[in-house]
Amino acid sequence: MVMSTRPLISDQEADVLAGALRRRSLLGASVAAGGIMAMPVGAFAAASAPEAEITVDQARTAPIPIIIPNFGGGLGEKIAEVLTNDLNNTGLFKVMPGSTTSGTPDFATSKSMGAHAQVTGSVSGGGSSVRVEMRLWDVLSHQQIQGTAYTTSVANWRRIAHIVGDVIYQRMLGEKGYFDTRIAFISRSGPRGHQRTRLAVMDQDGANARMLTTGKWLTLTPRFSPVKDQIAFMSYANNRPRVYLFDLTSGRQQILGEFEGISFAPRFSPDGRSVVLSVTRNGGSDLYIVDLASGSRRQITSSGAIDTSPCFSPDGSQIVFNSDRGGSPQIYIMPASGGGARRISYGQGTYGSPVWSPRGDLIAFTRIAGGMFSLGVMAPDGTGERIMTQGFTVESPSFCPNGRVLAYCRQSRAGAGGAGFSSTIGMVDITGFNDRVLPTPEAASDPAWSPLNG
Repeated sequence: MVMSTRPLISDQEADVLAGALRRRSLLGASVAAGGIMAMPVGAFAAASAPEAEITVDQARTAPIPIIIPNFGGGLGEKIAEVLTNDLNNTGLFKVMPGSTTSGTPDFATSKSMGAHAQVTGSVSGGGSSVRVEMRLWDVLSHQQIQGTAYTTSVANWRRIAHIVGDVIYQRMLGEKGYFDTRIAFISRSGPRGHQRTRLAVMDQDGANARMLTTGKWLTLTPRFSPVKDQIAFMSYANNRPRVYLFDLTSGRQQILGEFEGISFAPRFSPDGRSVVLSVTRNGGSDLYIVDLASGSRRQITSSGAIDTSPCFSPDGSQIVFNSDRGGSPQIYIMPASGGGARRISYGQGTYGSPVWSPRGDLIAFTRIAGGMFSLGVMAPDGTGERIMTQGFTVESPSFCPNGRVLAYCRQSRAGAGGAGFSSTIGMVDITGFNDRVLPTPEAASDPAWSPLNG
């Protein structure tokens, strides 16, 4: 069963964190409870809205010109800035500033600017609550595509900006956005050889970073639950490496099972009811699945090799993992129920860190060949391998919820005494497009994307 252990942080610290980190319960909750209420607002133009006609692939080639106005002074200006950054950072939109307006746009002027879409909006309210209204317009057809008013506490203004961005992304591209998400990561500080590592979480744009552990013990490989405000991770707490669960709603943690060997590399099942992980044994490691409700565990590999880095397929029926059972680290797929595994990586070099896309169409991986790290993707049958980015070290890929972007860790070569070393979180489109660095308060590694609204 899931056992409690000596806390990684104090109960007082846990209570403070819980108040700041709860997310899922806010959506659809009452404003009095600090929630976010959304209501449709009527159209000024035709009632019927056109379906998205621009694909993500088309937007990569020709970003969508869209006008984002200032929603008003103060808070409205901040919301517009976050929304603008969200859209621009995808590389799929070209945001142009517009004058503050909450009525019907001047479509002739917008068209002369080259815009295909325009947002109008306003911010009202006072004290602790705020109402944010947004309308999305098709400039060419003069139609309102979307109209929504959000009422919430002032503290949630940044989330509102991200939610509005997700609405625009979905209405313009026909796919769900990913702006209202978070990234768990390992925050690193201190000299190269003696770094303090802390479990941390931040918004997907790098804002609102929070440290969840003190850094007393080495901490690695965080993973978000797909259904709960919960993170699985590995910690060397009390000098014994094991997998823990951190509950973001309470700020407290539990150890996941008691194994004779070291447990590491956790990953939740798609339904969030179990965790697959690796456990050391006689110089190798095997994969186990732990049921979170009962604590029961089931061994699914016994190859005598090092089997690690497991990840479920989106439907939960298969597991991709890394193993050296063939003589060198490669990627294999097996049924989640256990049984035979088939190798899918056959390129030059060694492979590791496989992770299945939420869309089910790709598996991301790290490849090492010729002394260089590469980050790539391939189909689940091993075909169509392509590299997205390379470097001295690029590793730990993690897909955003719609499967269109990967977060990863990029590290530089260290000189004498660790000089020149850097560890950052990068983001790159699955085609290798729009490779960029995510701002973090200090050096960072091991990114793990949350589900939408997580």
